[in-house]
Amino acid sequence: MDTNVLVAALRSRRGAAFKLLTLVGRGHFDFALSVPLVLEYEAAAKRQARVMALAAGDIDDILDYLCTVGDRRSIFFLWRPFLKDPRDDMVLELAVEAECGYIVTYNRRDFAGADRFGVRIVTPREFLQERGLLR
Repeated sequence: MDTNVLVAALRSRRGAAFKLLTLVGRGHFDFALSVPLVLEYEAAAKRQARVMALAAGDIDDILDYLCTVGDRRSIFFLWRPFLKDPRDDMVLELAVEAECGYIVTYNRRDFAGADRFGVRIVTPREFLQERGLLR
């Protein structure tokens, strides 16, 4: 799950991003994360905490939960840079390491070329629909 999806889920309880976040850890799909990705989640969420009407402690609780239920991975790839943005490379590397079939994001074009690694780039809505979790 790309950072923009987490931020969208925290900003609004409507929409596919929030639905996706509420399903993490409930056995519908696996969720992979790495230390760099969690740190990016934390930085992005806390930058926008006021707009989201969340306290830093609320964000910490959400991240703690994700760390508890997620498939934690260490990344040791040397093929960077592959994508335009190193933060997106970090997400792609995690997906490759965890053998994920999908990267869920709102920024598809940022992941152009990820298909070379067998990873599909989908929006939260598309992911949930393909999994039969959204009508």
